[in-house]
Amino acid sequence: MIKQLKQITVNLVAGANVATVLLMLAAGYSDHISPASHPWLSPLGMIFPFFLVVNLLFLLFWLLFKWRRAWIPVVGYLLAYVPISIYIPLNRPGDTSEATLKVVSWNVCCYGGNFKYENGFEMVFDYLTKQDADIVCIQEDVDTWRRYVFQKYREKYPYNDTTRFSYSSASWNGVGIHSRYPILRKERIAFESAYNGSVAYYLKVDGDTLLIINNHLEGTHLSNIERNRYRDMLKGNMGRDTARAESMYLMGKLGQAAAQRAPQAEAVHRYVESHRQYPIIVCGDLNDNPISYSRHTIAKGLTDCFVASGNGLGLSYNQKGFNFRIDHVFCSDDFVPVRCEIDAKIDYSDHYPLVCWLKKQ
Repeated sequence: MIKQLKQITVNLVAGANVATVLLMLAAGYSDHISPASHPWLSPLGMIFPFFLVVNLLFLLFWLLFKWRRAWIPVVGYLLAYVPISIYIPLNRPGDTSEATLKVVSWNVCCYGGNFKYENGFEMVFDYLTKQDADIVCIQEDVDTWRRYVFQKYREKYPYNDTTRFSYSSASWNGVGIHSRYPILRKERIAFESAYNGSVAYYLKVDGDTLLIINNHLEGTHLSNIERNRYRDMLKGNMGRDTARAESMYLMGKLGQAAAQRAPQAEAVHRYVESHRQYPIIVCGDLNDNPISYSRHTIAKGLTDCFVASGNGLGLSYNQKGFNFRIDHVFCSDDFVPVRCEIDAKIDYSDHYPLVCWLKKQ
């Protein structure tokens, strides 16, 4: 009788492990499905790490009690190798002295100091001055209460430009570029959005034309109240029924936002494909995690610099409860990523800066 109960328990645990593996694969490869047609599937990428951890617990269980069944979680990890390598890349740090171009991409929260520093712009500018990058791409490169920001940039960079997307009292937004290299021209990539956008800048670099696309795709549109309720849910401060209802509500809202980003990402991808004659760098705040349709779509035919030369989770959005890598840099085959890192020591914005060193081939 005891032997039969043990066998039943083993079979139940094995079934639960198989189910976890299937859910892990569904979450890991959900970035291939457009949220425009299946919005409810798009937030699955956010919970991909949860299934990685649960599968690891199954692996430990099997190693301790029934090692012959350890093949189940191991096979799961092998099948999920691609999304794992995207979400948590592991690379040997490259020698930055080999790089020919240093790029910083940073959402600076309108130089608001992450709602805790009064001299937000001064701190951002001081950091960028010390980084001494060749090209700086800024999201939310707008200043709602000072009037000297862009004049100050000219002390460091001879070529500067900012494109604003909205001027309403409710929301100011835009992207900018600050460069050592001359800006030949710029073009806004056409897609629908009230407050966000993408701009293609053409720079003259060593006699060649470099196309660099700075993006700030659609946000999640979660209010402060909704964010606080989400944090309460994570802390376990909600009843089961309330938490279930809140989860369904958040999944629906996040799915709608992802559906709005899908055509924006597709527009950027089409622009890249139609301008392949140029060396290309694509960067910015995609407002989406590594396992997302937006990142997957823009990454087609390009190299994700953090995946190729970064390490770890690379969490770029630093608000508690919403820690994800939503800032990205991609490059064409004209470049080899040498090193790419999230500078998590710098909390002057609600995003950490993303710093990448590239080598021209």
